[in-house]
Amino acid sequence: MTNLPKKARCVIIGGGVMGCSVAYHLTKTGWTDVVLLERKQLTCGTTWHAAGLIGQLRASANMTRLAKYSADLYRGLEEETGLATGMRQVGSISVALTEARKEELYRGASMARAFGVPVEEISPAEVKERYPHLNIEGVKAGVWLPTDGQGDPANIALALAKGARARGAVIAEGVKVTGVAVEGRRATSVSWEQGGERGEIQAEHVVNCAGMWGREVGRMAGVNVPLHACEHFYIVTEPIKGLTQMPVLRVPDECAYYKEDAGKYLLGAFEPNAKPWGMNGIPEDFSFDQLPEDFDHFEPILERAVNRLPMLAEAGIHTFFNGPESFTPDDAYNLGQSLEVDNFWVAAGFNSIGIQSAGGAGMALAEWMETGEKPFDLGDVDVGRNQPFQGNRHYLFERSKETLGLLYADHFPYRQKATARGVRRTPFHAQLEAQGAVFGEIGGWERANWFASDGQEREYQYSWGPQNWFANQAAEHKAVRENVGMYDMSSFGKIRVEGRDAETFLNHVCGADMSVPAGKIVYTQFLNSTGGIEADVTVTRLSETAYLVVTPAVTRPRDQVWMQRHAGEFNVVVTDVTAGEGVLAVMGPNARTLMQKVSPNEFSNDVNPFGTAQEIEIGMGLARVHRVSYVGELGWEVYVSSDMAGHVFETLWEAGQELGLTLCGMHMMDSCRIEKAFRHFGHDITCEDHVLEAGLGFAVKLQKADFIGRDAVMRKKEAGLEKRMLQFRLSDPEVMVYHNEPLIRDGKIVSYLSSGAYGHHLGAAIGMGYVPCRGESAAEVLGSVYEVEVAGRRVAAEASLQPMYDPKSERVRM
Repeated sequence: MTNLPKKARCVIIGGGVMGCSVAYHLTKTGWTDVVLLERKQLTCGTTWHAAGLIGQLRASANMTRLAKYSADLYRGLEEETGLATGMRQVGSISVALTEARKEELYRGASMARAFGVPVEEISPAEVKERYPHLNIEGVKAGVWLPTDGQGDPANIALALAKGARARGAVIAEGVKVTGVAVEGRRATSVSWEQGGERGEIQAEHVVNCAGMWGREVGRMAGVNVPLHACEHFYIVTEPIKGLTQMPVLRVPDECAYYKEDAGKYLLGAFEPNAKPWGMNGIPEDFSFDQLPEDFDHFEPILERAVNRLPMLAEAGIHTFFNGPESFTPDDAYNLGQSLEVDNFWVAAGFNSIGIQSAGGAGMALAEWMETGEKPFDLGDVDVGRNQPFQGNRHYLFERSKETLGLLYADHFPYRQKATARGVRRTPFHAQLEAQGAVFGEIGGWERANWFASDGQEREYQYSWGPQNWFANQAAEHKAVRENVGMYDMSSFGKIRVEGRDAETFLNHVCGADMSVPAGKIVYTQFLNSTGGIEADVTVTRLSETAYLVVTPAVTRPRDQVWMQRHAGEFNVVVTDVTAGEGVLAVMGPNARTLMQKVSPNEFSNDVNPFGTAQEIEIGMGLARVHRVSYVGELGWEVYVSSDMAGHVFETLWEAGQELGLTLCGMHMMDSCRIEKAFRHFGHDITCEDHVLEAGLGFAVKLQKADFIGRDAVMRKKEAGLEKRMLQFRLSDPEVMVYHNEPLIRDGKIVSYLSSGAYGHHLGAAIGMGYVPCRGESAAEVLGSVYEVEVAGRRVAAEASLQPMYDPKSERVRM
């Protein structure tokens, strides 16, 4: 008989390194009645065959924080538990075989310095000194990270499990989870079986750590967990005479990584065209299993590897390994509170970085579960970023062919996914395509990013400098600044909030005052208890009992659930209406002239001032226009029901010809918004950025009734700011910035750019970033000398607290 409890505070499903880490960290916070259920044996899915690379530099500051935490944790586990983790700080070297990769590595090195990770750019000769076995033919440069390491994946997981058991966790092997019962928005119990015995555990919380089974376990509770297994290949050589401890070596241009272990080499690959696996489900008895060899698939990697590491030519192959690992649609793992069920949590889909991520991810999730709020910004990996359709099997199959290889592909700015495209199209897609649109994808939405000119290739040609669409973006930017441009905003989320208590409810959720007349548009944020920004939205009052909340495209599901979770006893209904309306933005000094040509309605400041909406006739149809702007110009967002969208597009386009109307894309919008210092949610403002430090105090009304975060705003006003958001213009007009470039103040790195883009009107790259300012006045902050580090080079930058373009916002009120 299985001796499992009938009740638990938390049931964890899955006994890989992630499940063991969550159990370890929950018990460390004081949770004692934690139960982990593993269908076979601990580590039997993916963990046991992981390569065990412990890299610390990730794509954002918080992901790096989690990776660094993992490395520190693993170093101390052996002393705590008595189990060897094999953790060794051997360092790592990444080498570039192209100038583009060199730029990427050097930008990454600059980013490492901003995040506090030791790093050194090294020449080919210095690469050879540190890695004498390497053939440096074609090597342009390298980057050395001395604190990276490697470990024994299975023993790390078992040590975490032992630590959890020592603090009271129950870890049961050979117990298969068969279901998760859900009532309303809460999971109530987990059903299990072992042999012929069945039972259930009532649970206050459930955590899905099921790895490549994560999608199916999520579906037991009605939770979307997009991931798909792919085949991952590596070989292990016979012992090589004279081979001693070496750093981890990565040669991404050859899709390869190398790890020395006990005098043998492990050579692994992240090839461009991956092989999805498990399309019909994972076999019931899968445990410590390998997949069939496919030497033909691996051979091109091996051929390049023998040239790059000549000693491999004489080494025998001891093991040719093929095992499955799970990949998500965007190569970021799934962590956090599910959108669908309030006490169902997810930690799955680690894209071959599970070992280096598990310690930090387990810590972050445990803190989130303990406090009910994210410990810091986890937007990169928050499971709530996923769109409902992304759980579709066919979609995941097609996308996973690409995502494995993207780990080692060039990480160019603006790089677009090539697979699983065309799923979500706006009502204007066909018209924009006919006019030369080049589409990008976000959250499944196909969005016109830029418009090709006659004869120009309608595709991205990537680089770290100005790309092939740079001049197109400049022309679109110029049109919006000087004449009139039109672009598609249909992908932005539209959430209707209606009911008797709509005004009171939104005043509780939003920082700004929602007690406004019908037709008024309010810019506001949803705040958390620390004053951090959970959402950045506009709210339009449609009637006494109805409002429209407009959100960024990707955050719509998360923002909607945020409102639903805080609805409590309020009499409101929250509904996604995104697909019901198309939206065309008409922006620029001649926007009013164009609107007057297509509608008999009045668009003057007296009738339709900035920040108001009105119903209009347009062409032979009807629409609602919102006078707001994310580009800093006079303009209207035209909301039209999807059935009339085609007609309204044709009406505006035809009427705009004699005005020189220009179709524009999302890249133009980004360059214009950064000139105006408009914040971008997810980069410039996140859940850990205080609304006052973000410079958005004007959007908070402390005089109104209590709202979420009000106390934190009051405390910050009294205590003073710890940091300020500044705008920067680089002195060298040839340099491009994107995000995470180090910010240097008076010779010292103090922060990094949260976002960056080229400002065509201002004539240089523009960045946004926070600067520490405790006890300083605005004049003192601006009195310093600022630089931005780009690929190891420091570039002078002008700093400003107010927008460098139209600081008084006179143009939007023309």
